[in-house]
Amino acid sequence: MKTSATLVALGLALAAGSAAAQAPRSYILTTATTGGTYYPVGVALATLAKVKLQTSHKIDVSAISSAGSTENVKLMRENQAQMGIILGLVARNAWDGKADFAQAGPQKHLRGITSLWSNVDHHLQRKSLTKTGTLEDLKLLYGRKYSIGARNSGLESLNKFVFPNLGIDYTKFELVYQGYGPSGDSFVNGQIDGTNASAGIPVASVTQVFAKAAADTALLEVTDEELKKLDGGTNLFFHHTIKAGTYPGLEKDVKTSAYANFLAVNQALPEEDVYLFTKTIYENLPFLNNIHAATKEMGLNRAMSGVPLPLHAGAARYYREKGLTIPASLSAN
Repeated sequence: MKTSATLVALGLALAAGSAAAQAPRSYILTTATTGGTYYPVGVALATLAKVKLQTSHKIDVSAISSAGSTENVKLMRENQAQMGIILGLVARNAWDGKADFAQAGPQKHLRGITSLWSNVDHHLQRKSLTKTGTLEDLKLLYGRKYSIGARNSGLESLNKFVFPNLGIDYTKFELVYQGYGPSGDSFVNGQIDGTNASAGIPVASVTQVFAKAAADTALLEVTDEELKKLDGGTNLFFHHTIKAGTYPGLEKDVKTSAYANFLAVNQALPEEDVYLFTKTIYENLPFLNNIHAATKEMGLNRAMSGVPLPLHAGAARYYREKGLTIPASLSAN
């Protein structure tokens, strides 16, 4: 009798678990402002999930715009979003509870899914206000309007980390806090004299700037010495060459700086859901490639490159299934 009751209880528990597993799950993926790369790729990732996972597994993902990486961490902490695209520097600071996260403390709810693409710095400056064509020219903008990025964006955090390392006092700029698209419009209209559009190539707002104002637009170079300085010992930054012709009127290659960004997720998400989402991404890369050229960098051979915090168990499961070894630094703890 006891055995029969145990079996009945077990059967009910399994049935309940099965029903729960089949319950619809809706997740929010937070991106950045619409003029960069995060938003269109985030929408593509969400669309891919809807097409491949909503009917078969009842997993729905919707993308939203935001100020960017720093706000994305906050949204994920508050469970207003469960996934987010975040640049590596911001994620490292969040995990350690440093810089913008000193008050909130270490953000240990974060986990990684995959590296996405390199964010490439596009230091745009009015050509009439440049001298060397390198980042040293940023000092020529002291007292002038400079868009440092939207408030609480990864771009704002990035610039406020990099500029002091270069010996550039950004408080001497007349700071403007705008996203990529508004910054591009302000540059073309003469309302600002410089900005950094840091995103995957090609950047829509940069294309618009060159299309409308190439004659007075300089894309600053980053020298070897400047790269070493701006990195600040993090080993997160590397050189990237923007090829001539990438943007209308760009007549020569420009060597600049770049860094990885990645897709993060709340630790609390079910392993199976994250496994299925990771698998769907890598089985459908051509779909993403057709949405934005930046995703052509993606591949299993670099899925974990530049991910600055432990992988979610679901993502790790998929990579092991594909024969990849999970580095000790990315193993969940």
